[in-house]
Amino acid sequence: MSRRRQAEKRPLVPDPRYNSTLVTNLVNLVMERGKRTVAQKIVYGAFERVSEKLGKGDPVDLVIGALENTRPKLEVKSRRVGGATYQVPVELPFERQQSLAFRWMVATAQKRKGVSMQEALADEIVDAYNNTGAVVKKKEETHRMAQANRAFAHLRW
Repeated sequence: MSRRRQAEKRPLVPDPRYNSTLVTNLVNLVMERGKRTVAQKIVYGAFERVSEKLGKGDPVDLVIGALENTRPKLEVKSRRVGGATYQVPVELPFERQQSLAFRWMVATAQKRKGVSMQEALADEIVDAYNNTGAVVKKKEETHRMAQANRAFAHLRW
C-alpha cells in the first residue's frame, strides 16, 4: 500500500439493463479473467430467479434489501502495541461495508457445488433478503468478534 497519497476512486459506469452502479459492482465481482458478458449473464439470470422466488418487483430493490441484512457495521483489525498484537474493533465506512457484503455473497455462492452459479447467487441473495444463510452468519460472527474485543477499542488509531 502506497504511503504517498490516497488512491483515486474511478467512477463506475452504470450497467446497461438496470442502469445501476450497484449491479456493475456485482458484475465486476463475479467476473473472472475479464469475461464481462459471462458475468452479466450470471448476474442477470440470478436477478430473474430472485424476482421469481420472492414474487416481488424490481430485483435491484431486492438486492438492496439483501445488502441491508448482510452489511457489517464493525470489524476487527490487528494492531501491534509493545510486542503484543490486539484485535481492535473498528467502525467501517459505507463503501467497505458494501464491498465486504458483496464479496462474501459471491464467495459463498462459488462454494456451493452441484448447482450453476446463477442458481447459487440467486439462492444467496434470497437467503440474505430473508436474513438467513451463510453471509448473515458471517456478518454476525464479525460483529461478535468486534463485541468481544471492545476492551481494546482505546487502541484505535
